[in-house]
Amino acid sequence: MADTPAKTTASQTESGAPARREEIWSPLDTLRREIDRVFEDFRPGRWPMFGRMPGLDLAWPRAEGLRLAPATDLVEKNGGYEITAELPGLDEKDVEVKVANGALTIRGQKTETREESDKAYHLSERRYGSFQRSFPVPEDVDADRIEASFAKGVLTVTLPKSPAKQANEKRISIKAR
Repeated sequence: MADTPAKTTASQTESGAPARREEIWSPLDTLRREIDRVFEDFRPGRWPMFGRMPGLDLAWPRAEGLRLAPATDLVEKNGGYEITAELPGLDEKDVEVKVANGALTIRGQKTETREESDKAYHLSERRYGSFQRSFPVPEDVDADRIEASFAKGVLTVTLPKSPAKQANEKRISIKAR
């Protein structure tokens, strides 16, 4: 019999190893893809509890360079809405709240400077950071009565509903069958 040369498949090299990177199974690549999928599934827009209040669509805070949006809570209570924002290390003079074109915007900037001097050294540190967060104002809010207060690093903005819109609300009773 004649000697026949050994054949290799298209997906293997002469050493028997897979020829392409895509064919190599890597547990770390699989783990990375799974973690990416978990974070994609975690976006608040996918959860029904974030869409309960019509007209108040909360956008997921995103990092833009070094700017980050502050943590906020939004609730409907006492005939209106209340937004609380955690702003540690800021004073009320560092924060601006504005209503324009149907949106409530919270904006602030933190400036921190520290200097120390001793015989052996001189230390100078500066930190700057700014943020901005906007919320659509629902149609039933009385924009003239919006108020903001600031205490212990927490900003509270109240958006009262207009009395005419509250009068139009009607509770529907549920009947058992």
